[in-house]
Amino acid sequence: MDVLPIALKLTGQLCLVVGGGAIARRKADLLVQAGAILHVIAPDVLPELVQLAQTSGGLVTLASYSSDHDLKPYRLVIAATDDPAVNSQVFEESEALNILVNSVDDPPHCRFMIPAIIDRSPLVLSVSSGGASPVLARQLRSKIESLIPEKFGELAKFSGDWRPQVKAAIVNPNQRRIFWENLYASTIGEQVLNGLRAAADAAMPKVLADWQANAQQQGEVYLVGAGPGDPDLLTFKALRLMQQADVVVYDRLVSAPILALVRRDADRIYVGKARADHAVPQEDINQLLVRLAKEGKRVCRLKGGDPFIFGRGGEEIEELVASNVAFQVVPGITAASGCSAYAGIPLTHRDYAQSVRFLTGHLKEGSPELPWDELVYENQTLVLYMGLVGLRNICKQLIAHGLREDMPVALISKGTTPDQQVIVGTIATIADLIEGQHVPAPTLTIIGEVVKLRDKLKWFE
Repeated sequence: MDVLPIALKLTGQLCLVVGGGAIARRKADLLVQAGAILHVIAPDVLPELVQLAQTSGGLVTLASYSSDHDLKPYRLVIAATDDPAVNSQVFEESEALNILVNSVDDPPHCRFMIPAIIDRSPLVLSVSSGGASPVLARQLRSKIESLIPEKFGELAKFSGDWRPQVKAAIVNPNQRRIFWENLYASTIGEQVLNGLRAAADAAMPKVLADWQANAQQQGEVYLVGAGPGDPDLLTFKALRLMQQADVVVYDRLVSAPILALVRRDADRIYVGKARADHAVPQEDINQLLVRLAKEGKRVCRLKGGDPFIFGRGGEEIEELVASNVAFQVVPGITAASGCSAYAGIPLTHRDYAQSVRFLTGHLKEGSPELPWDELVYENQTLVLYMGLVGLRNICKQLIAHGLREDMPVALISKGTTPDQQVIVGTIATIADLIEGQHVPAPTLTIIGEVVKLRDKLKWFE
């Protein structure tokens, strides 16, 4: 994060705009809307800018800026002249006094930037590029503005008016947050958005009383598939539940960019498992989910890929069912689909493969016991999860059971991410090709004629 977005209270604060043209007027208008007392200094000042200053209780000085002008009384200064030397001077003198200063369209001479603003007061949203691309920020503002009804400001006012009563009635902050989230999605939220504020106010006492009567509400578990690594592959539902959970219990295979999308104040519990190194045993994970839910928390169990494809999601929800804990399951794009697509290898193709099988190479006792005879079929694609360590043995078994030695193989490391690597060989050579190489996990192995298509279809690279 290059800049820290903040909301600055300027009501009754002295603010200075150096400059009297159209750009200065636009910046001054924002300051006055925020309640600032506006002072302007410039040799020529637009009449509208003069009126803004007078309306705010400020004044206009018709003179060129000089070091004689005392900056100490000001909370904030904006340099908006067409003279870079003057803007630079204003910046340096403000910096020396630790006064917040902005030189318009000159990021190196800005201590703060004025973002593109969506005003639904008291709800105010802003979009900033840190001065790198103001036009892009304004375009994003337009997109966001179309999604937020004007009445959202009324909903914010309603929340502010009822906040003291809700805080007194619901002491636990987590429960209080859940109360508000549920309220916004309820009939009361719709009443406020439809202008029926009196009806919403009348309904609130009963809603609060009902909540207190059921204060020991049990939580819920969201079993969410995070996909193979690219955050753009998350489903809308996955993202929504990730951002409303109180606790996120996540695996090693959940990528950092995806983890960054969970709610910022949610507790995060790492239970990642690598080969022969389980941070938390599966049984303990199962019990952890039950305990957290029974504490009234909304728990996001975030798993790489799809939780029901070699993700042990079935084991976890069996425990939730046995413990009478509510849950939802959100499928994710499994590694087979995501990694093969990003590697340019279709899993099925009319000319090469009419079926596909998903296999795990990471079974108990470290030795995969697979139905080898069933796997040796010419027009079939095999997709092997977690098979890196046992790959040489798997290849030997397939050859021993009749798979031809020149069958193409692709090993995909960290698929769908910027660090994706693809190593292509045959069933007879792939183990030798990776011997001595550091191939980062997670990996996926694709065996079949479809691998030949990669040279033509590798769009991601």
